[in-house]
Amino acid sequence: MMGKATPMRRCVAAMVLATALPGMALAQEAVIRLEAKRLPGAATEAAAAWAAQFDDVVTLPLPGGWTGIALGPLDRAQAEARLRDLRAAGAVPGDSFVSVPAPGTALTPAGGNEGDAAGAVAPEAPPAPVHFLRLDTLADRAEAEAALARLRAEFPEAGLWGLPDGAFALALGPVAREAGRAWLPVLARAGLIPEDATLVEGATLGQPLDEGQAPDLPLPDAAQPLPPLDEAQRALRWAGHYGGEIDGTDGPMTRAAIQAQIAQGRASTDPGTALRALIDQRAAWRDEMGVAPLRDAATGLTVSAPMPALQFDRAERALSIYGPRDGSGAALILFSQPGGQQELLDLAGLVTALGWVPAPDRTVRQGHVTLQGANDAHIGAAEGWVRDGRAEGYVLIWPATDPEAQARLSAELSDSLTRHAPGASEAPPADAPAALTTEAVTDAAGAPALP
Repeated sequence: MMGKATPMRRCVAAMVLATALPGMALAQEAVIRLEAKRLPGAATEAAAAWAAQFDDVVTLPLPGGWTGIALGPLDRAQAEARLRDLRAAGAVPGDSFVSVPAPGTALTPAGGNEGDAAGAVAPEAPPAPVHFLRLDTLADRAEAEAALARLRAEFPEAGLWGLPDGAFALALGPVAREAGRAWLPVLARAGLIPEDATLVEGATLGQPLDEGQAPDLPLPDAAQPLPPLDEAQRALRWAGHYGGEIDGTDGPMTRAAIQAQIAQGRASTDPGTALRALIDQRAAWRDEMGVAPLRDAATGLTVSAPMPALQFDRAERALSIYGPRDGSGAALILFSQPGGQQELLDLAGLVTALGWVPAPDRTVRQGHVTLQGANDAHIGAAEGWVRDGRAEGYVLIWPATDPEAQARLSAELSDSLTRHAPGASEAPPADAPAALTTEAVTDAAGAPALP
């Protein structure tokens, strides 16, 4: 007896027809591409997971050794209409798209093989197990819901499940099994999840009470070489993970910072891949913030600065002052004068006295000073060096509402400050004070017009 034609049978029949009648090949037929996987095992698992939802899942080879997972084959117009419906229902990823495979591309039904396309329908394989990171178990539901709220500060995708024994589990998933195995120890070492968290099959979690969403935990990547360590250290400092010297040498602080970036950035469990993704992220952020070289004639210094937020105000002897542009609340002061450690300390005292860095924490060592402080209105940071017989550096003032950008910009300034020429204000008038003082700055032009 003939049964109703399922989408899987239609898929197989279409491929049989294309094989038997070359003139009616699938050149005009399309597929809805859902995702692509690099590793064969990951592609098989992903296709099996999609096959639990759709009857016409196929895989197809892609350039570079990747495997695509798709729905089809379908008429192009039908594929586009179906994709619109699936997107509206939230049933497929938002970046799914309609594609017309190249002539001769083999479409393999999920769970089958190329022999199936010749007319033999393989028995339907059971769906692959769905895996979760089981993070914690609590007996009381109110406590479990409070714990879930805290967990979502770090993992917004986390969910709550009612276990068969009446307890409640906090879980993160679904995740691919290989991804779960790779990320579980990374997140545990970083203290982001409990050390006794485990990878479990979803069937053991019981009833979803607040299901959450699949987290973005990529599958393991092939190992990539590390970027130069000094470049990695600069990127890690920019990300807030590294506070040591930029010396290009391996050490416990550098290794700890790399692990912190892997755990919090979650681009890859491979250090080389994760660091290169961080360097790319930093470059994109620079473009977004408008960070560009500033060549200051008054001091002879060049530095990378957020130019859309700044405009030149004035130069006063050893200082070049850039105030806020368009109400940005930002300011940048560059300083440079002949001298050594004492002159550097004098400049640090001036910065503090003028309130540019409020109530600062100071770090002083030979040839280097840093200041960091904040009030309700702004965050101030200053850094200075003794270089080639000069005391020089910067002060950054930034709105207190954006501490992440302030920390990143301080890293940009610290990395980039160099001298390109003698300063235009190198020779003060003969009757000018020999040293720059608070009174000299304020008396010359009134109180500094800064945030």
